[in-house]
Amino acid sequence: MPETFLLEVATPERLLVREQVREAQIPAARGYIGVLPEHAPLLAELGTGTLSYAVGERRSSIVVSGGFVEVQPDHVRVLAETAERPEEIDTERARQALRQAERELLMAPPGADIARALNKLRKAQERLAAAEKQKAQTGKRA
Repeated sequence: MPETFLLEVATPERLLVREQVREAQIPAARGYIGVLPEHAPLLAELGTGTLSYAVGERRSSIVVSGGFVEVQPDHVRVLAETAERPEEIDTERARQALRQAERELLMAPPGADIARALNKLRKAQERLAAAEKQKAQTGKRA
């Protein structure tokens, strides 16, 4: 029985991950998917959240939003609309985006696309949480 599988995470602009991993937690549109080697085949819409994975004893994460995930027994492909490593996220810009998303949701006029506003809010929350966690782990002030 294999102990790892190939994880690929890409956006239209770049390939972020191509590694053999022990396991992965992937945010799908309807909740997180836990993946181990030899997982049953699956195709799902990618949600907004933090994708985490383990390479040996090291854990890593990426904030993803929108796209698709394809799971096969020996590999997982994540094709995301957006994806960022926590260390790439500017904490202050993430805070500003969160405040803006909150304002847009509170000030939404009748008939506004609330689902879109909620998705924008969720994305801003995930980005800020990941950036702050990264800074805390590296000993930097958030």
